[in-house]
Amino acid sequence: MHIGFLVYSLYSFLGKCATGVDFLSFQFCCYYAVVILVLCIYALLWQQILKKIPLSIAMANKSITIVWGILLGRFFFSEEVKITMIIGASIILCGIFIISFDKDAEK
Repeated sequence: MHIGFLVYSLYSFLGKCATGVDFLSFQFCCYYAVVILVLCIYALLWQQILKKIPLSIAMANKSITIVWGILLGRFFFSEEVKITMIIGASIILCGIFIISFDKDAEK
């Protein structure tokens, strides 16, 4: 399930890559063509996710893209990971854990 959300976080990664090239250059257009492709793939994966789990749990798990964004930013753009980001990601992960194991959310 989380692979779908990793795919979703790739669109912002590719968008950030596009900011490093000239606007409307060939490379810029290629980045955004891949962004559109990634979002289409994600849309298909999202439909498959919703077939298997309830919407409330799927939406809670969608916030994992914040964690993926932090990791992608750190490893590919050498962005600083601040303690507030770690605290925020921890709160998100706790929320995902709580919702995922809540029996009422499955209804």
